[in-house]
Amino acid sequence: MTDALLVIDVQESFRQRESWAEISDPDIATSVGTLVDHARAQGDLVVWVLHSEPGSGTVFDPASGFVRLIDGLKPLDGEPELTKTSHNAFTTTGLHQLLTARGVRGLRVCGIRTEQCCETTARVGSDLGFDVTFVSDATATNPIRHWRTGAVLSTAEIVERTECVLAGRFATVATVAEVTGVR
Repeated sequence: MTDALLVIDVQESFRQRESWAEISDPDIATSVGTLVDHARAQGDLVVWVLHSEPGSGTVFDPASGFVRLIDGLKPLDGEPELTKTSHNAFTTTGLHQLLTARGVRGLRVCGIRTEQCCETTARVGSDLGFDVTFVSDATATNPIRHWRTGAVLSTAEIVERTECVLAGRFATVATVAEVTGVR
């Protein structure tokens, strides 16, 4: 096994927020599921990562019951399930050690918040020496209001910006169809 699929934060917590109404891909579980099926068929490792904010009283607090995968996604026995408390999937989880112990060299990244947890994980993975593929159309995000001007970046603009800053520097940017050969 030399490749792993990282499924990042495809969790019910996001569906409980008002902002879910503006998510770029409300059916993200379908595209992620296609990648999961492909990874399993290839004998690749699938790693499930959830974001948690213990004691926060938010939908990311484990006490809320929403820190769980979106319906339709389910780890198989033996597939690691990690919980992170930072934006990237490496810092608070032991992911690097897990991947190294299993001989993984290539990562495919998908999940929720294209420009946040997914992009940050891709950057850190690249810095750690992994060959990263960012599966852009298997990520989702929300519009973001500029902190100073109030202008709103659309989800399409966020995805385009993320692809531009990652491609050729931190990752290869690909689509689900390019990774799986399924159109």
